[in-house]
Formats: sequence, C-alpha cells, structure tokens
Amino acid sequence: MSNLTSLPRLFISISILLLLSLAVIAQRSNASMTVDSDEEFGPVMRAYLGYLSNEQEVVDDRASRREITAAYYHRNVGRIRALRQMAIRLVRQSGNDYVPELEAVTQDELRTLFEIPPKATGFRVNETVGNKFRFLAAIHSGEVFYLFARLDPYEQAELMAQQKKVPSTLSSGSGSGVASGQRVGQTTTRPRRTSPK
Repeated sequence: MSNLTSLPRLFISISILLLLSLAVIAQRSNASMTVDSDEEFGPVMRAYLGYLSNEQEVVDDRASRREITAAYYHRNVGRIRALRQMAIRLVRQSGNDYVPELEAVTQDELRTLFEIPPKATGFRVNETVGNKFRFLAAIHSGEVFYLFARLDPYEQAELMAQQKKVPSTLSSGSGSGVASGQRVGQTTTRPRRTSPK
C-alpha cells in the first residue's frame, strides 16, 4: 500500500525536475541565439544593444519590486523594443558600426522633445523636425512610438546656416540695399593680442 502512495509522488517530482531542466535549456538556447545575432555587429552596436539589455533589466527589476505600474512597465518595454529594432535597421542599412542618439516617444510624450509639439500625423521619413531631430519611423510596439535621431551639432549648424542663407539671397537679389548679415565662420571679435614672453 505504501508503494502505491509513493509512486505518484515520485512521478510528480520527476516531472517537475524534467520541466525545470527544459526551462533552463530553453533559456540557454535563447540567450545563445541573442549572442549569436549580436556577433554580426561591431563594438559600437554591441555596446548599444548591451545598454538596451541593461535598461530592460532595470525595468524588470523595478516591476518585480512593484515600484512601477503595469502601464509604465509595458510602455518602457515597448520603447526598448522599438529602439532595438530601429538601431538594428539603421546599422544593417548603412553597413556602418554607428548608432545615432535615438529617441522613441509616444504621441503624448512629444512635448518632452519639442517646446511646441508638432502633429505626429504630418511626419515624413528623414524629415528634420525642430532643427534638432530627424524623424526615422513610427514603430508599433505595444503603442505607436515615433523614433527620432538627434542631429549632431555640425548637422544643426549646417541646417541653420542653410536657413539663414535662403532669406539673405532673397534680400540681396531684390537690390533693396539691406545688409545680409554676418557669414558663418566670421567672428565679431578681433583676434587676441599676444605679447612676447
């Protein structure tokens, strides 16, 4: 009689061990697939993907401690997924190991990037928005995230110079005698005098 009652217990314990070992094997194979897919990229992209993985761990940790709401958790998981997807797309398309500074925001978060938030429906791919960002795409990852690449200071300066050049050519072409302003690269201060030592 005791053999009959211990048999189901033995069967349950063996099946629990089997399920746990299968879960461990699945996690290891999933982790190895992620490492394998990251090996196609250079050190800059791998560092960026590592940064996104760390961000995911932070969000998961905060969720496990119940420090954040479920909506906040899902939004940030979607944001991380959208950033990863866009970074991989950019690097694969360009063939360069370079990731620009990316921003992923929802419709209601546009005010965090722009003083006067533009209408998201009017964004066109590769359009410069607010002289600071280039619109890349809208990615559906739980919610719709609008992805932007921040322009570097040189791109911003070039863009502003082009915008200043357009009105000055119009005024100089009209023969009105209005000064067109200072050119980019000219200084308004005189050079510093050096004295012999």
